[in-house]
Amino acid sequence: MTKIDIISGFLGAGKTTFIKKMIDEVFTGEKLVLIENEFGEVGIDGGFLKDAGIQITEMNSGCICCSLVGDFGRNLHEVIDKYHPDRILIEPSGVGKLSDVMKSVIDVEKEEDVKLNGLITVVNALKASKQMKAFGEFFNNQIEYATTVVLSRSQNATPEQLELCVKQIQSINDKAAIITTPWDSIRGEQILKVVEGQDSLERKLMAEQHAKEEAEEHEHEHHHDHDDHDHEHHHDHDDHDHEHHHDHDHDDHDHEHHHDHDDHDHEHHHDHDDHDHEHHHDHGENCTCGCHDHDHEHHHHHADEVFTSWGKETPHKFTKAKIEDVLKTLCETDDYGTILRAKGMVEDENGSWIYFDMVPGEYELRDGEPDYTGRLCVIGTDIDEHRLEELFGIA
Repeated sequence: MTKIDIISGFLGAGKTTFIKKMIDEVFTGEKLVLIENEFGEVGIDGGFLKDAGIQITEMNSGCICCSLVGDFGRNLHEVIDKYHPDRILIEPSGVGKLSDVMKSVIDVEKEEDVKLNGLITVVNALKASKQMKAFGEFFNNQIEYATTVVLSRSQNATPEQLELCVKQIQSINDKAAIITTPWDSIRGEQILKVVEGQDSLERKLMAEQHAKEEAEEHEHEHHHDHDDHDHEHHHDHDDHDHEHHHDHDHDDHDHEHHHDHDDHDHEHHHDHDDHDHEHHHDHGENCTCGCHDHDHEHHHHHADEVFTSWGKETPHKFTKAKIEDVLKTLCETDDYGTILRAKGMVEDENGSWIYFDMVPGEYELRDGEPDYTGRLCVIGTDIDEHRLEELFGIA
């Protein structure tokens, strides 16, 4: 029997750091596979999990808001048949819907000896209110279907912030256990006990029902509107990135340039080629990703309508001062769009390599290994790509 845990969370919640903690403290000795499904163009690799002997399967699906139900199911079958793991950790895209990923696993449960086990959502305690408002459709779905919500950055929240955050989560999901103790103060074993003690049966039924309703809704739309969606069964396999462990949205408590090292992982990125990112995706007839569904209250958005990823490979040499200047500019202004994340590695004029990472209100620079070429990646909304090129001095 293979246990399958899904660790979801919005862009920058701290999913990767959480997974690393659980692997270090609890899953040692287990045969483990991590499946990652991410969004973007330029992958960035430090491979800390690979170094730990963890098998990583990377899925780069054309559709970033879900896991492309068909492809994902196939991928799961392959992983199970090839590795026969004790446990599979699935880390969906930061803007993925937890209900979609669950539905894929439930389908596989019917054919393989696997059990959908933990349904964990990592939420940044400092940013939850703003993210709920700004990205409700994606954010709330991840909370609604979780059995355990793990708060990150809780050590930096005021008691009032923490209580408000918990209330807001409970208003969406009053049955989930919410772990509010800072990660440094709680052992992975305690977290696992909570995760595995929460019953996911109700969530599973909810997810199946949700998928069924979305499929029926789509079927209904399909009859009315043939021009709206392409129905070939192919997907663009060139958007892939691992932008998944930092904060977004400005927060009053996050304006100093400091970093919580317990909750940032700067070694975990994955390698990929740079591709042109076209913002269209063709969906199979049975795709239930919510990209083109209406529910009774509002239109569902495809994540590609909301988030843009800009990526560039460049041999251009930089100085730390220049990169710092760029990051400061992106932190302090919306002139280039709403920047949720910037990261990359580039060669320094002095021959070393600069790795950088920025989320609203904070950034970090560090030295790193040379890469095959310099790479830049920015994710956000309403991004002005040409102005970004000018800002980095590579236009």
